[in-house]
Amino acid sequence: MFFWLLALLILCHFLWNYKRQLKIADITDKYIFITGCDTGFGNLAARTFDKKGFRVIAACLTESGSKALKAETSERLHTVLLDVTDPENVKRTAQWVKDQVGEKGLWGLINNAGVLGVLAPTDWLTVEDYREPIEVNLFGLINVTLNMLPLVKKARGRVINVSSIGGRLAFCGGGYTLSKYAVEGFNDSLRRDMKAFGVHVSCIEPGLFKTALADPLKTTEKKLAIWKHLSPDIKQQYGEGYIEKSLNKLKGTSSFVNMDLSLVVECMDHALTSLFPKTHYAAGKDAKTFWIPLSHMPAVLQDFLLLKQKVELANPKAV
Repeated sequence: MFFWLLALLILCHFLWNYKRQLKIADITDKYIFITGCDTGFGNLAARTFDKKGFRVIAACLTESGSKALKAETSERLHTVLLDVTDPENVKRTAQWVKDQVGEKGLWGLINNAGVLGVLAPTDWLTVEDYREPIEVNLFGLINVTLNMLPLVKKARGRVINVSSIGGRLAFCGGGYTLSKYAVEGFNDSLRRDMKAFGVHVSCIEPGLFKTALADPLKTTEKKLAIWKHLSPDIKQQYGEGYIEKSLNKLKGTSSFVNMDLSLVVECMDHALTSLFPKTHYAAGKDAKTFWIPLSHMPAVLQDFLLLKQKVELANPKAV
């Protein structure tokens, strides 16, 4: 009996892996639209999918980013300047994309644009500090999706939302993790709503990667700027050396940072080309072995492990 059960499990495993490897037949006539292509995941994705033969429309925030990308890609690839927080810009871009793709529709929409915002303890922040990451990472993503969705439905294509392990576990204060939690909720509701139209919706959850988004110098500069305007009470509670000590703690987690951005692009590729794309993709060894498993653990264990990485306050009773 045990032998037959083992054989059945092995067969199921084989069939499952085989199913995941099945690909769509032709990509050369398929259009994909990617946001946030100036640097990082979006830039690598645009270059990778252009080489594969997709008709890539890459949205960049800056003219310099657009020119640099054009210089490295084929004539198939088109760029467009897009600020995802500008509703009129998004609407005009969607109309321009519609004119480009015609009756073929849009096979893939990759919502990749994002910002980190300020990462700092919650009691350092104002509501304005939360606004930028939520405007870009959440409302920008939703607005682009809603404007492009008719084109994706026409092609019975794919929507790929780049979230974060920060959408599964709040590892810091600030608007970043809030925005990514909300992206996860939007992704799940969109996936179920689009099922009847033959549109597949996937969510990618990268771990910690070395990109311009996560530049430690810029993150520290933002923290220092906020520190200067904090009340004397809060400065006394945290202590003058708090930011420096936090940086030293971060240096100890450098082994967690993934250097290979292609790990995320490979997830995008599977979500675009597989006949059976996954609903969620974890990208990076830290995401797969630490962050995602920890997100399923009891809150008391999550708090214990994450608080170990925080700096001890100088005088928390000075309130």
